Amino acid sequence: MNFQQLRSVRETVRCGFNLTEVAAMLYTSQPGVSRQIRELEEELGVTIFARAGKRLTGLTAPGQALLPIVERLLQEADNLRQAGKEFVSRLEGGLSIAATHSQARYALPHAVRDFRTLFPQVTLNLHQGSPKQVAEMLLTGEADIGIATEALANYPQLVTLPCYRWTHSIVVPLGHALLRGEAPLTLERLAEHPIITYDQGYTGRSHIDDAFEKEGLRPNVVITAMDADVIKTYVELGMGVGIVASIAVDSERDRHLHAIDARHLFEINVTRLAVRRGNWLRGYAYSFIETFAPSLNRQLVEEALNDEIVTV
Repeated sequence: MNFQQLRSVRETVRCGFNLTEVAAMLYTSQPGVSRQIRELEEELGVTIFARAGKRLTGLTAPGQALLPIVERLLQEADNLRQAGKEFVSRLEGGLSIAATHSQARYALPHAVRDFRTLFPQVTLNLHQGSPKQVAEMLLTGEADIGIATEALANYPQLVTLPCYRWTHSIVVPLGHALLRGEAPLTLERLAEHPIITYDQGYTGRSHIDDAFEKEGLRPNVVITAMDADVIKTYVELGMGVGIVASIAVDSERDRHLHAIDARHLFEINVTRLAVRRGNWLRGYAYSFIETFAPSLNRQLVEEALNDEIVTV
């Protein structure tokens, strides 16, 4: 048994059983991939893949049972390499962070700046995507650390830890009707205006929808976007009332807008940090986590990674 055989099995599943794609991923030939799989099956004494002629069509029952073991073996092999690098070069290397736009734009900059001061020889790779894409980047190993508000806690393969709590704000042009009349603002008054807010699955959108639904209201959402800056741009054009994360409101940059605190309207949101369960983290990765979320020290994160089940 060798790691090339294990990689051939894993990539075959990831590539939808297309051996041409697997060969390209592993920089080898299609017959070479077939040989690696066949030799592993012969050694184990089971058939891993179902076949239609020479074409692989899926996993057999033994294959389904063996795949998680293959994944763990390959991950531990990668952890072993990372551990060696940790002792050879403690202050050099790379760190990949996957985050939603709101986190990358508003929450991460100060942490990135401070981390770069502490570890100038570490290259930071920042990836942006939806919460689901952030989770997928963690699961495939493309990212070491993921940061998002939605979705991450839904993946049992990930260890998720709460970083900070935040609320939404309403943004309107100066002189808007919502700035006059009764206070505090109600959902009923808000629902009278066209609304511009986040796409489904982004930045606490589920809490926005839940609040209106509980009151039996159907808001007129006219524009959605994943980017608070885009939302504010269209609010400034007078196309609707914006609902954005409070951290996305900057009094200096948003001089033509007025922000209304909406914490009494919508449920508080929790931004979470996630890493793949069982993944090896370099020492400076723990430093980055603590720089971003001071409550998440190395001991706490290591304990969470070593737990079989983590509930936060």
